[in-house]
Amino acid sequence: MKAYSISVKETNNPAVLKFETNHFITKNTNYEFKNIDEAKNSPLAQQLFHLPFIKTVYISGNFIGLERYNIIEWADVQEEVAQQLADYLNSGDPVVIEEETGKKVPITVYAEVTPNPSVMKFVCNMHIVPATFEFKNIDEAKDSKLAMRLFQFPFVKEVFLDENYVSVTKYDVAEWNDVTMELRDMIREFIADGNEVVSENSIAASKTASQKTYTTTDFMDETSKQIIDILEEYVKPAVASDGGNILFQSYESESKTVNVILQGACSGCPSSTFTLKNGIETMLKNMLGDKVNEVVALNG
Repeated sequence: MKAYSISVKETNNPAVLKFETNHFITKNTNYEFKNIDEAKNSPLAQQLFHLPFIKTVYISGNFIGLERYNIIEWADVQEEVAQQLADYLNSGDPVVIEEETGKKVPITVYAEVTPNPSVMKFVCNMHIVPATFEFKNIDEAKDSKLAMRLFQFPFVKEVFLDENYVSVTKYDVAEWNDVTMELRDMIREFIADGNEVVSENSIAASKTASQKTYTTTDFMDETSKQIIDILEEYVKPAVASDGGNILFQSYESESKTVNVILQGACSGCPSSTFTLKNGIETMLKNMLGDKVNEVVALNG
């Protein structure tokens, strides 16, 4: 039996809290329940509505989102709710009684250009992975059936996955005008057929690595913590919109140098140096003053 654990994540809406799971709990379907009657096919949601402060229940992929009434603050109850969710999932009871229709999941995928001419971003209308995954070659992609399929195309150089999109890096032998449609159709069909994008073992390992990273930050100096907070809040969303990712590597206090890792469309991007110097570096200097002198990027 799978062992479930819960991570609590804040959202932009203070009334809504996300309770992320380390395994997927639905099959390519999102659910929203406004009351206990609407939740007749979800024993978990019905149980949650017995809590007097629950207004709406969202169930999707690898998380449960809960909207509260204003009678309480999440800080007062979130730990108890997280424990209740973990206990329920580990009991083996169904989350949602999903109908087996045999029909394909309605999926839309559109291609989006990125600042990196070698990278195309394929955006889905649903979450496909709970975290970022980067594959430099077919050997690294053994835990991702989707990445394995993509590497069957001889022009595919690298694959990057994040939440609701796939960034594909190509070799120069192919032009996007000639291959974009084929890649988009393949990705859409793969997901619509209900195939597993990334193995659950790989997701669990990613979750563990992420938790270790956050634990490591407890032992970092204050400047490093501030840099991480700025990257997470201001830089990552913008970078993700371009099909990439940025990770904090280290901070050298003597030289005041910030080292970061670029992934996805940002890795090897001709404009990444400009972005670093005129965007990220300037932002860190403005927000942290003389604590930062330079930002150096390492391609992931």
